Amino acid sequence: MRTASGWTTVILVGVGAIVAQAFGRFTYSVLLPAIRDDLDHSNTVAGLLGTTNVLAYLLGTFVVASLTTRYRLLTVLRGGFVFSLAGLAGAAVAPNALVLGIALFSMGFGGALIWVPSPAIAARAVGENRRGLAVGAVGGGVGIGIVITGQLARIVRERSGDEAWRDVYRIDFALGVLAVLMILMFLRHQQSAPTGQKVGGAGFGSLRQMPGWVAITGAYTAYGFCYLIAVSFLTSRLEDDAGYTESLASTMFTLVGLGAVAGGILMGVIADRIGERITLVVGFCVFASALAGILTGVVAIVVVGSVIVGLMFGGLPSVVIGYVVRNTTAEAFGPSFAAATFAFGVAQVTSPQLGGLIADLTDGFTLVFIVAIGFALGGAVMATRLPHR
Repeated sequence: MRTASGWTTVILVGVGAIVAQAFGRFTYSVLLPAIRDDLDHSNTVAGLLGTTNVLAYLLGTFVVASLTTRYRLLTVLRGGFVFSLAGLAGAAVAPNALVLGIALFSMGFGGALIWVPSPAIAARAVGENRRGLAVGAVGGGVGIGIVITGQLARIVRERSGDEAWRDVYRIDFALGVLAVLMILMFLRHQQSAPTGQKVGGAGFGSLRQMPGWVAITGAYTAYGFCYLIAVSFLTSRLEDDAGYTESLASTMFTLVGLGAVAGGILMGVIADRIGERITLVVGFCVFASALAGILTGVVAIVVVGSVIVGLMFGGLPSVVIGYVVRNTTAEAFGPSFAAATFAFGVAQVTSPQLGGLIADLTDGFTLVFIVAIGFALGGAVMATRLPHR
């Protein structure tokens, strides 16, 4: 049997990212208005379901911090696919919010087991001066998945109405099975056997050995708040506040995905050239500006803003991950990145519920996006504290 090497490995890991992140986490975001209306939920309940997915992701980072000290990264990644596919299957037949919540929990947990090992597998498959590009390419896989999901949601809702949202998950599941079979057949990763050394505090013991760990963790946490608030409520903001049609709002979400495809690669290349510190500071400021543009509701500005949000959505985490890869050993990466992702996950657990609550209290999503802008600017401030390369 032929096995993957080099950039083929990067591509396969990117395909896995589609299943873990785009299908397992962001399908719910684009379907949120349809699910909310079909199951007759408030924005607060819809946000709680999103929080369930992120809470499971947070739990998964705890587990990954331990697993990666005892098992190879590829073994952990394969285990994650079991949970992700089970969750997609559950969502495809969910009759109510309880079953959907369980399915979203399974997808979130599996997503952590897949995502945390992925950057290291991709980055170490290529030369050291191309690691930012490799990590960015994996992030681009998430963007491709968002494009697929956005278009599926648009087509299904136009043809069959809001009650057909489960069909999107059914298609995601079928595509996910094909993707996982391909990955299991061809993806290999050379790694010496882990020593089994214990890590304390969900990997924070390893993370604290990394230079600039407070700044990079703070920036990643700020990103967790701003991006998930924006992405989770983008279509709701455009449909409910700006009066966009379902088709037009889904198109804007698709533009976010298109931006994310290029964002990871573009930001990875920039970071390889000028360093992570400057790249993150400028990127967070641009992110805040794009969110402000979306608030105008003007179609032309929202188009540009959606693309830029996608660029930063795909690009900023790629830069953060690239920084962690560059400043850790192969064995220390798993627990270190799991710890950073735990802090990032805390922000994600809070942000959907916070956004839904604010939307219900203010009867709109304007203040929700203003809060996201504030977190983006906070990320820029944290990034200024990173050491120069």
